[in-house]
Amino acid sequence: MVDVSKQVDAVTRGLQVAEVDGKALNIQTLSQVYPAGIDDVWSAATNAERITRWFLPVSGELEVGGRYQLEGNAGGEVVECSPPRDGTAEYHVTWEMGGGVTWLTVRLTAEGTEATRFELEHRALASDIPAGMWEMFGPGATGVGWDGGLLGLSLHLGAVEGSLSPAEAAAWAATDEGKAFYRGAADGWATAHVAAGASPEAAAQAADATFGFYTGTAPGA
Repeated sequence: MVDVSKQVDAVTRGLQVAEVDGKALNIQTLSQVYPAGIDDVWSAATNAERITRWFLPVSGELEVGGRYQLEGNAGGEVVECSPPRDGTAEYHVTWEMGGGVTWLTVRLTAEGTEATRFELEHRALASDIPAGMWEMFGPGATGVGWDGGLLGLSLHLGAVEGSLSPAEAAAWAATDEGKAFYRGAADGWATAHVAAGASPEAAAQAADATFGFYTGTAPGA
């Protein structure tokens, strides 16, 4: 059993549409406070052996200038890496998948000695998003996937009760518990979508499509 409601409610989701050099840029953020010190969270987010335990197997050189590859998923280059110092830490990588390049930043902030805020920021040029994808799924297309990553890290660090290995995640999505998680995450991104200027109707339709994509079910099933 996984405490789905606790995890969904623990994540803060945000969407901002900015302009860089005349081009529209979609900026998605997720943050959650974990019950662990910053050094432990940093290790979980940067050590290949630990990343494999809660996210996906990763290979390559996890250092500045090195390239990494997540098994069956994205790869890219490590652009910046600042280990914990004075209560903060950060790394920045390219996120390359399907011939496209987006950018990922992870920031850690200590909140006392035994709690750390984990923030993930994913930036993508609107022009690089596959045609029709944003119109159909909105921010949930990638955002819900990152919600799954934060769930894995929560289970790894003991923020929520339960057990779910990365290898079990696909099958879990079709269970009642998995559907409840993806419904909650999709609706959370609908809320962020509306806050960024989308109509409630468009955001709800995108959330339904996202839920269906991740669970293989029709809305309401």
